[in-house]
Amino acid sequence: MSGLDDASREDLLALIGLQQRVIDELRAEVAELKRRVAMNSSNSSKPPSLDGPGVARKARTPRGKSGRRPGKQPGTPGTTLRWAADPQVVDHVPASCGGCGSDLSGAPDAGVVRRQVVDVPEVCAFTVEHRLHKRRCGCGRTTTAPAPYGADAPVQYGPNLRALACYLVVFQHVPAERAALLIADVTGARVSTGWIARTVARTAGLLADTEAFIKTLLTLAHVLHVDETSTSIAGNTQWLHVACTDTLTAYHLHPSRGLKAVESFGVLPVFAGTVAHDSLAQYRPENFPLSRHALCGAHIIRELTAAAEADPGQIWPGQALFALTSLNTQAHRARKRGEVFIAPSITAFYTHLWDQAVLVGLANNPRAPGREQSKTRNLLERLTRRRAEVLRFSVDLTCPFTNNQGERDLRPAKTQLKISGCHRSATGAQAWLTIRGYLSTARKHGVGVMAALRDAVTATPWTPPLPA
Repeated sequence: MSGLDDASREDLLALIGLQQRVIDELRAEVAELKRRVAMNSSNSSKPPSLDGPGVARKARTPRGKSGRRPGKQPGTPGTTLRWAADPQVVDHVPASCGGCGSDLSGAPDAGVVRRQVVDVPEVCAFTVEHRLHKRRCGCGRTTTAPAPYGADAPVQYGPNLRALACYLVVFQHVPAERAALLIADVTGARVSTGWIARTVARTAGLLADTEAFIKTLLTLAHVLHVDETSTSIAGNTQWLHVACTDTLTAYHLHPSRGLKAVESFGVLPVFAGTVAHDSLAQYRPENFPLSRHALCGAHIIRELTAAAEADPGQIWPGQALFALTSLNTQAHRARKRGEVFIAPSITAFYTHLWDQAVLVGLANNPRAPGREQSKTRNLLERLTRRRAEVLRFSVDLTCPFTNNQGERDLRPAKTQLKISGCHRSATGAQAWLTIRGYLSTARKHGVGVMAALRDAVTATPWTPPLPA
């Protein structure tokens, strides 16, 4: 560059600077593309079903032989068929000797061998005719006997068939057309897909008060799980929100994923307990100041795993993972011993490791110029800013480590999409969700699904008990 004039030198330096900026941008783009390609269920929120065959699974920790035989262990409850005390008896008497062929009609009894077969009777639809008799009073007025519930038309299907239709479509995710075929093949009742759709809608209408009561009980819970997922309505994306506990479930369908949808759900705005969720913006504490907040530990573990894979030379993610999972182990042990908190010395040790790891991570990943930061830097700032929410489970043993309850209660909606496809309308989707929330709540209380549905279709739905 010594032989160049000042103008040429400045042009060359400007070109070098421009090239360096392009190189830096390309490097950042390549790093981001590599990060996206490396995303799987262990370092992101992607489900395992999307991992693909090329994702290597972590090998399980080798274990020594326990000395136990495979299968059911001694002392654990089994599922072997039991002898019935009062079965239907069918006698089988041999007609002739199996050796010489002699007639055995007058031979003495030499004992009996029992064989019990557990089966169900052949299912067949039957018709019950309700005759509403009329009586004429001396005053001249004629009175007709009232019809039982469900007998409001000259001919209609009964509560058992309506409950079966809801069970197949809502609980077992069978498409309406196939549900109609199944009912026809099994029972002989040739129902239509339109009747099935009307039955689901009618049952959901009968559950409106029960759904409102479940939402009220959710606002009174001590620990609440909230989450959301996308769903498809007539080919358009909508968002399904859930609020649940280990005994209650309620769903809410909304075009938005954000704060407006959560507020219209009506549970979180008046909830004053501990709410477990991921770190999305709509769940921020400033939006719902009445609640104590707890961040999902499973999400944090996946993000720390991604940070470790993005820069294998940094050791702080491993230390943070060790501290977080160790605190969770200590919380489980304390609950198992019937204790209400972890020993302060143990909590202090692991929280010190956690804080130290986050500080080292902040030092190793300084803020970049401008507003946009790396995924790792954003994670570290969130862990610092929301430390109390991250470690809530370690100071309140009633608070869970993860938000798995919310994710489990959202899973049926994804199963419905995979099996039956999208809902045809928002009205039909909301009816499906109303029944599904009712059945989820009933099952959490040990109530049979078919029994709960029969109660619902006869306008006497099961109702969850009030909390103690």
